Amino acid sequence: MADEPLVLGIETSCDETGVGIVRGHTLLANTIASSVEEHARFGGVVPEVASRAHLEAMTPTVERALADAGLKFSDIDAIAVTAGPGLAGALLVGVAAAKSYSLGLGVPLYGVNHLAAHVAVDQLEHGPLPKPCIAMLVSGGHSSLLLVPDVASDVISLGSTVDDAAGEAFDKVARVLGLPFPGGPYIDRAATSGSGTAIAFPRGKMDDGTLDFSFSGLKTAVARWVEARTSAGESIHVPDVAASFQEAVVDVLTRKALQACKKYGVDDLLIGGGVAANSRLRALAQERCDAAGVRLRVPRPGLCTDNGAMVAALGSDLVAAGVTPSTLEIPADSSMPITTVHV
Repeated sequence: MADEPLVLGIETSCDETGVGIVRGHTLLANTIASSVEEHARFGGVVPEVASRAHLEAMTPTVERALADAGLKFSDIDAIAVTAGPGLAGALLVGVAAAKSYSLGLGVPLYGVNHLAAHVAVDQLEHGPLPKPCIAMLVSGGHSSLLLVPDVASDVISLGSTVDDAAGEAFDKVARVLGLPFPGGPYIDRAATSGSGTAIAFPRGKMDDGTLDFSFSGLKTAVARWVEARTSAGESIHVPDVAASFQEAVVDVLTRKALQACKKYGVDDLLIGGGVAANSRLRALAQERCDAAGVRLRVPRPGLCTDNGAMVAALGSDLVAAGVTPSTLEIPADSSMPITTVHV
């Protein structure tokens, strides 16, 4: 295997079928087939629908990624796949496909952690990760703070959500406001014409001394605020509600992230996951990091949401570190802990 191996990564943990190809930390292809429109009418991701969509999209998405990179199957040196966490049925499709490609091509297989992959993907844009760094991952299913001495082998959980994840709260509040699914981009867009200080929504666990998050109370507070005004016959200014809710979320996220940096004496913060594409989170994080003397890394929005490139990036790190490949018996683990980088 060459010093810079060609790694193909497969991501199917939720509603995106992602296939990425990297050579070392150079991105060659990042192809995505999303089933989000199939879930929109339900107001959330339906696991069975997602699994079927992955099954239908897998082969053409892999072939499109190879075409985009100008490669053939025979050029691939290793296969990496998200083995967890995520939706069990969706994960199974990706893991089964990765095993088949690995066996058929005679190349090693690496089952990787979805959350660790969100950390590794930043290297495709900003180069090798500082060791150590603090990583904050925010998405529809996760809100986590991590200490990352080495993304290929050593990821330590510092805190996580005790109820709703940040992205989940965005989706639920969007539904309350009559905005489409997925809610994050629509709230971000609506908030641009609203005021983040118009409504004083609560900040859960802001100063509780932990690095955990809680967004369930905030979501309920928004729903009750809207319900009370609607019952009183008052009009709802959606941009103000969206902006005030968004401000409450990003205020807590950025404060906790910088608390983690200070507590562990780390001067590098990485933010990843789908919610990291939020424009206000990116702006406030940069403002507060600059004030605190912390270096901030955030991938471009297209690398924040679920994709195959992030899986390939972590797979490439594992190959470079000489990690023993996975066996063909690896399971799909819907509740894989973040401390398990590779299975």
